Amino acid sequence: MGVFRSLIFLLSFQLLHVAKGSMVWLNKNGYEDLVVAINPQVPEDANIILNTMNMIKNASKYLFEMTKHRFFFKSVKIIIPKTWKKKSNYSRLKTESYDKADIIIADPYMKPVDDPYTLQYGGCKEKGRYIHFTPNFLLNDSLTNVYGEKGRVFVHEWAHFRWGVFDEYSSDMPFYVSRNSEGASVEATSCPAGVTGIPVFQDCSRDTCEPRSCRYDGQLYEKGCVFIPDILQNISCSIMYLQYIPSVVEFCDKNTHNSEAPNMQNKICNHKSTWEVIMESDDFRNSAVVNASAPPSETTFSLLQTQDRAVALVLDVSGSMSMHNRMRHLRSAAEVFLLHIIEIGSWVGIVTFDSGASEKAPLQQITNDAARQKLVQCLPTIGSGQTNICAGIRKGLKLIADKMNTTYGSEIVLLTDGEDPRIAACLDLVKQSAAKIHTIALGPLAAKELEEFSKLTGGLKLYTVDGDVPSKLTETFSAITSGSGDISDQSIQLESKELVVHHSAWMNTTVTVDKTVGNDTFFSIAWSLSQPFFFLRDPKGKEYGSSDFTIDNSNPNTARLSISGTAEVGDWQFYIKNIHTATQAISVTAISRPAHSDVPPVSVAAHMNRANRAFNPVVVYAEVSQGFLPVLGATVIATIEKDGAAAVTIELLDNGAGADTMKNDGIYSRYFTSLQGTGRYSLKVSAHGRNTTTRLSLKQNRASYIPGYRENGKIYMNALRPKFADKEIQVKLGSFSRISKSALVVNTGGDSAPIYPPCEVTDLHAHIENETIVLSWTAPGGDFDNGKADHYIIKSSENLLDLRNHFDRATSVNSSNLIPKEAGREESFKIEPENLVIENDTIIYFAIRAVDDTNLMSEVSNIAQATWFIPPKASVPLDYDGNNDGANSTVIVAMVALCVVVVCTIVSSTLCVLQKQKGRLDIETMQKHV
Repeated sequence: MGVFRSLIFLLSFQLLHVAKGSMVWLNKNGYEDLVVAINPQVPEDANIILNTMNMIKNASKYLFEMTKHRFFFKSVKIIIPKTWKKKSNYSRLKTESYDKADIIIADPYMKPVDDPYTLQYGGCKEKGRYIHFTPNFLLNDSLTNVYGEKGRVFVHEWAHFRWGVFDEYSSDMPFYVSRNSEGASVEATSCPAGVTGIPVFQDCSRDTCEPRSCRYDGQLYEKGCVFIPDILQNISCSIMYLQYIPSVVEFCDKNTHNSEAPNMQNKICNHKSTWEVIMESDDFRNSAVVNASAPPSETTFSLLQTQDRAVALVLDVSGSMSMHNRMRHLRSAAEVFLLHIIEIGSWVGIVTFDSGASEKAPLQQITNDAARQKLVQCLPTIGSGQTNICAGIRKGLKLIADKMNTTYGSEIVLLTDGEDPRIAACLDLVKQSAAKIHTIALGPLAAKELEEFSKLTGGLKLYTVDGDVPSKLTETFSAITSGSGDISDQSIQLESKELVVHHSAWMNTTVTVDKTVGNDTFFSIAWSLSQPFFFLRDPKGKEYGSSDFTIDNSNPNTARLSISGTAEVGDWQFYIKNIHTATQAISVTAISRPAHSDVPPVSVAAHMNRANRAFNPVVVYAEVSQGFLPVLGATVIATIEKDGAAAVTIELLDNGAGADTMKNDGIYSRYFTSLQGTGRYSLKVSAHGRNTTTRLSLKQNRASYIPGYRENGKIYMNALRPKFADKEIQVKLGSFSRISKSALVVNTGGDSAPIYPPCEVTDLHAHIENETIVLSWTAPGGDFDNGKADHYIIKSSENLLDLRNHFDRATSVNSSNLIPKEAGREESFKIEPENLVIENDTIIYFAIRAVDDTNLMSEVSNIAQATWFIPPKASVPLDYDGNNDGANSTVIVAMVALCVVVVCTIVSSTLCVLQKQKGRLDIETMQKHV
């Protein structure tokens, strides 16, 4: 076992990236096995492949330069969809897949927006999920005018994805108030500070736009005012600010970072520079500067094409499977997988193992319902003997190879409830097979090393606790869908609910079928002791009684109903009465497929991982989306289970506080603080929407869209970013329900129930109102974002970095009368300065820490700025005649007399009514791009 555990340690060290999906690894400064996947809905176009290659080749050179000769791209794999023509230079997939790709090429999340963006769940230093490019971005060279050279854009997104840094520009707050020795002034949100340019507003009427100088509106520039940078800068700019500008040759570091700018990098990374964050990464620690002026090698590419899905069910039938109704539940859940989950056209075979292994059904293609039923007849019914996991894997791989002549790109679904000390014997075989292994650990005694198969191959790691009915195991099997990206034929779990029902009591349950699903809809009821009385009523009032359901002799505790055609949209009502003499468990399950091939269904993806921050807390995430669009306003409930412990239910929130990094991005999050020692934890997420209207929004963490630039004193404006009327940015989804399953193995290091401090406040705001400073924030909990804190410590300073670095030394604010609210509630606190006169050019910074009842303290919050700033009145309109090249934005701002800004989403009250003067721009040459 010592040798095995050493091997496991090495594999874990090398394959940490696999746990989050990515298989990228760093090999002597070069990134290997970067995976790009083209969505099956994208029409075939060879230029997409060619342009992607050129983009990454150029990005490799830029990355090498911008990371000071440290990183480059060494090898890349591009996955071609099965819908494209086969070519001799396309190889078979191995363990790569669309759903685990680092870069996705797919249609825009919102037409006609081609913004490249990175999906990031976590906070600072945490890796992203994927980078999204549109085909139009890759094919349309004119988009270079608004995003910059594609290789630079790629580096911008790679920094989001790989190192967990954030944007240094801000679309919400493009300007802010800064103070120097000469007083306060308005600056562009940039990195570094001092980027030169001019504020411009475009007056548009229908298709015609006339640029003019920005007016101030009480406090800041009017809404819609944008900063137009000079194309030539005297200072080096950061790639996370404007990837468009030629002077972008680096990341902002400690010396050049603009810590005052109200951008996401400062908010989420505690005012650290992007380069400081990168220097703290594993990549940086495991690399050294290359003594060369260019990357040591060119980027190499391999083209892989998706093939038919080939799956072997490798099922444990040892003696322990006869306990706790495991065999009965296995048969029921595997039957659902074969009849309703596995996609048409897939190849499936069945292997069972105990002390040896046997083939129950050879690999065969699912072409119709009869083929599905034929496989169901081969499922096991009894268990005996010992557990030999490697015997089952060898037999499963042989079953696949016998039919497909290779195991490359195939899948094994490995289920076991037992221990096996001989797992190490087949790790090499698994690695060489290039098959993906999804593991299902059933019960408390499944082999502790089981998940190493999934880590090694990029498969799913799933876990199910024992139950009275098969619903939990059915949920787990339902998670094993195709990773090809073709969602049009994938199954979607609408509902899975289990209740303990007393004698003569009713279990009435609603299953919502929304307009994005309805094909191949399937309902089932399961019971632990005796068949209840039940019927199902569809949205139009039609009733289905028990005689309409099917009950198999081989599975007598489950009744099933398949709806022909497309199910009616609306609420399907189950009415179930327990007529058994004793209390029993009853469950309801509903599964469907998309109603339309061209309309993406609402989906939920559940994830659970240890966060890369103090105390390494477990964070639960659920992404609720329709295609790439976030679904807002859903009720999302997570249920976490562990054998021997009570189930814990928590509501996940998309409020931008606590564990949730960004508000209204469709990522619902919460800390899980009820750990019960080392072991496996099962996660079930249930998402529901009632008459939901989804508001569409631009993605966060995206490459900036350049509104224009100034060169030699002349301003060149690009086409305006498309704007949407309110009715265009809302989608009426109606009601929906979804289920998703995941799992996590946790090592608490011997601490069976860790103690946690309150979480960091991340949304502190400040503004001045009638000479009173008003602070507001979302209450943290006593244990991260659960419960409530005991009290707050509030500090203030006139120096932002002093407050961040020396919080304890800063001026204390008396908050003894402030009693913390429950986590997630809105807090507000008014401060009336006693020894401070609030006058023009006043800028005060505030931060807060929460303390629990054991005196554990949260991290220092984000830093909020309260500003009191009255600009002088403008007297002379701007008149650009081409002789003002290089004018600093600070000087320009002084000329146009900007007013108060509040940094970090600060709201200030209007102090006086200022006369607005309309400036004008004399623009010799206007050139519209795209």
